[in-house]
Amino acid sequence: MTPHPRSSAGRKGLATLVCGALAAGALAAAGATALEPGAASASSHREAPLISGTPQYDNTDVYAFVSPDKPDTTTIVANWTPFEQPAGGPNFYPFAEDAQYDLHIDNNGDAQGELLYRFTFRTHTKNKKTFLYNTGPVESLDDPDLNITQTYDIELLRLRNQALVSRTKIADDVPVAPSNVGKASMPDYAALRRQAVRDLGNGVTAFAGQADDPFFLDLRVFDLLYGGDLTEVGNDTLKGYNVNSIALQVPTHMITESAGQPVVGIWSTTQRKNAQGHFTQVSRLGNPLVNEVVNPLKDKDRFNADSPWNDGQFLKNVTHPELPKLIEAIYKIEAPAEPRDDLVDVFLKGVKGLNQPPHVRPSEQLRLNTSIEPTAEPKRLGVLDGDNAGFPNGRRLSDDVLDAALQVVEGELVGAKNDLGDAVDKNDKDFEEAFPYVALPTEGSRGPLAKGTTDGNDVRTEIGDALQPAGASGGSSTDTTLVAASAGAGALGVLLIGTGLVWWRRMRGRAY
Repeated sequence: MTPHPRSSAGRKGLATLVCGALAAGALAAAGATALEPGAASASSHREAPLISGTPQYDNTDVYAFVSPDKPDTTTIVANWTPFEQPAGGPNFYPFAEDAQYDLHIDNNGDAQGELLYRFTFRTHTKNKKTFLYNTGPVESLDDPDLNITQTYDIELLRLRNQALVSRTKIADDVPVAPSNVGKASMPDYAALRRQAVRDLGNGVTAFAGQADDPFFLDLRVFDLLYGGDLTEVGNDTLKGYNVNSIALQVPTHMITESAGQPVVGIWSTTQRKNAQGHFTQVSRLGNPLVNEVVNPLKDKDRFNADSPWNDGQFLKNVTHPELPKLIEAIYKIEAPAEPRDDLVDVFLKGVKGLNQPPHVRPSEQLRLNTSIEPTAEPKRLGVLDGDNAGFPNGRRLSDDVLDAALQVVEGELVGAKNDLGDAVDKNDKDFEEAFPYVALPTEGSRGPLAKGTTDGNDVRTEIGDALQPAGASGGSSTDTTLVAASAGAGALGVLLIGTGLVWWRRMRGRAY
């Protein structure tokens, strides 16, 4: 495939748009379906039967790009735990303690990782006699009111032909950014995020914690390709949901084979400890949507448990993808001729002259040419729109991988020009300009303001006023000091408030 510019102007009518949307999800998957078995592709939310029941171990997306504000470094972002409800307390969303969260780097194109960054987590509880995640407003990561905290270690494993060459611990007991409980509990969550960004030395920076889910798309494609009704496309299904993010920024020279071979392949995996105490791979992810839409049910769990060097067993899923046939049946858009060698080049080898390493062994990885400088004005369709710093050359947070993959799956590279898409062109939140770049997570206590309050009112004042007895003055003759932050597991949290709460109990005649 030769990278070429294209205009993103104009779509081809509602039917085409919808079809694009439907194909978009499957399309990306189709492109990567031949991927390594067990790679849960970059945008896989609940993509396989077994992993869908254990979200702590479920990879959702992988991103890799040259850092826009530090172009001599490369940033990798990997996410887990799909569809985190912001108000999902009181336990919220910790990383698993019996898991190894791994970032793999293949720097010579042989489908095997030469570098592996391994993150492992520990949970710490200050007071086990309360059900609260936090017992008061949290102002720092070491605040005594943050009852449940996590820390992580990072090991760098160097490998040759999958044999361990060396193991080095590069981080120890680094704090994790907590789940965003809400304004009363965490009045300045951005400050907590900043405290969780840690310089590890040698130019390496790390972050782990909750973030807004950066993937944007209309996932209702699974409702029989919108049931042929395209009037409701354009809804960002993941809007308002959070994920658990791991981000790592490293000097590029530390991960490439040489200055003359700047292409790296990247994927993430999760290994879970079994009953015998051994770790077994249960999830894997490289390119977006591969296992979700490309692989049939019989291959999904096997794909999640396997490795890139075995991806040949899934090749037929890529060369003969199911999605284009479904689109043709429902929307009468002719499927490109098979076998789909164009998809093999894009998703399994890298684009020749752009991000294909020499002597490449076909396998599902997110391939990035680290020598291509970031652009000041990224284009959402990346390479398809002449922006070679974007997808499928790595993946930036703002890349519209669904539309790009859909257009490729429907034959963009073999002469079937199209502007297919799902009408969701950007994330609902702005991304950060500095590492870790992901947007802040949606808070758990979001919702409409109480009657008679305004945005400018302090949240504690609003709570105190709301608990005043009928006819009471708006002053503060009663003690409305907040002694426990939101702890509800649904719409309402439990708040313990001094004498105001005592009065409320007596009026209602019930115990809390």
